[in-house]
Amino acid sequence: MLRYFINFLYPPRCAGGGARMPLESSRKVCPDCIAGIDGLHEPLCAVCGVPLAEADRNWCTACVKSPPHFGIARAVSRYRPGRDEDSQTVPSIIRRHKYGRDQSLAPALAEWVGAHLPLGEIAYDVVIPVPLHRARLRWRGFNQAALLGTTVARMLNCPIDVAALIRTSATTPQTWRDHDQRRRNVRRAFAVARPDRVVNRRVLVVDDVMTTAATADECARTLLAAGARRVDIFTLVRAV
Repeated sequence: MLRYFINFLYPPRCAGGGARMPLESSRKVCPDCIAGIDGLHEPLCAVCGVPLAEADRNWCTACVKSPPHFGIARAVSRYRPGRDEDSQTVPSIIRRHKYGRDQSLAPALAEWVGAHLPLGEIAYDVVIPVPLHRARLRWRGFNQAALLGTTVARMLNCPIDVAALIRTSATTPQTWRDHDQRRRNVRRAFAVARPDRVVNRRVLVVDDVMTTAATADECARTLLAAGARRVDIFTLVRAV
């Protein structure tokens, strides 16, 4: 009843397309936007999860050339760099969430995750979000990966640890860098502050977007070097 009253005073709109939502709705994203997710479909690279052009291949060219440290990486949806991001619902919400510093969009992004993670039957001991450097965290006021990681940890029924992995370097934005530049930019940018929390544990690293996988791979390398048994990656969106 209270939600209905609040929604009557402040009619809810879909965080994606802006459509009016029913007054009794507790959701942030309308069914049409959810149904319109630009998903990632088989065949996918068995490692990084990028779509493959040929069904008879298991690994993409990039993973064959330079196998990543993580076991697998999977995402819910895709976005296409170079196109108008405002026309791509999930990237648009993510950008407003991060750079507009709008924490109210976190529940909308959580709804995009859906009921099931595309990770198969793998069990994890801990969820670790990709950390922000303290300077970036002060500016933004929150870590979007940690907010998403809370939803993922709840779905997996395992703890989330926001303190084990830290970012030691205030790296410059990756947006306009190519793969090699991104890899150099994040090299040794992370450290494990509490090795006892990752030793011999199966870790799922969570972030909002994966582009070239340079950040994800450096997180995995750092965690494995500290004694993690396995490191996988989950992101909401994958650039393809």
